[in-house]
Amino acid sequence: MIAILQRVTNASVTIDGEMTASIGRGFMVLLGVAKGDTETDAELLADKVAKMRVFEDENGKMNLSVTDIGGEVLVVPNFTLLASYRRGNRPDFMNSERPEEAKRLFTYFCDYIGKTVPTARGTFGADMKVSLLNDGPVTIPMDSAVLKAPKNA
Repeated sequence: MIAILQRVTNASVTIDGEMTASIGRGFMVLLGVAKGDTETDAELLADKVAKMRVFEDENGKMNLSVTDIGGEVLVVPNFTLLASYRRGNRPDFMNSERPEEAKRLFTYFCDYIGKTVPTARGTFGADMKVSLLNDGPVTIPMDSAVLKAPKNA
């Protein structure tokens, strides 16, 4: 499972001209589900997102998490994160999970992180327009395979 974590001042999703989800200060997360991902992948990433200390404390140091600041999370499904661009100039998405399973794990991720942080979500399978004011910018790519690897590797 891959996530692109962006620290934002605000973010929103619009579908067919109607805003369907929005947050204030917090994280906008683009989430891609790979073949073979499980609930464990979702939980590892969600826990890391909730605890990632990239918000400034009273000394201007990135030392606070989204939960510490009372922030929010907007999660947007994004199968294109699993694009293979190795051959040719047209990416393939063969590493993306089947839509039914990807939607289930996207929902699981949102529900799981929502127990810790107020969470809004994009709509799986929709043509979304995503707006955000990236704060910093602070953008961190995350992969559950990295989190599952042995710590001393």
